[in-house]
Amino acid sequence: MTMIDLDTLRREIRALDFVRGSLAEDAMWREDDKDARANLEIEGMALTPGDEALFDLMRDERVPPALCSQILLRLFGHPDADSALAITPTDATS
Repeated sequence: MTMIDLDTLRREIRALDFVRGSLAEDAMWREDDKDARANLEIEGMALTPGDEALFDLMRDERVPPALCSQILLRLFGHPDADSALAITPTDATS
């Protein structure tokens, strides 16, 4: 598994220019995350502790779901990732 430096990622997210979710949006996103994690567990695909920490970081920083997706694409070097997004891909952080 690729190790992600969560402290570095948190600093990079905090440096991004984006509108953080409101408290109401945050509550809704957390409930959605809880449901998604439960569904994954039912399907036998529970998140690893590292995955949980990554998604917890996104919720703690109130990152909107669409931006979370873009951050993950960039983080894992996906070809559809926005190369202008100031997130260091994991191959450079591991």
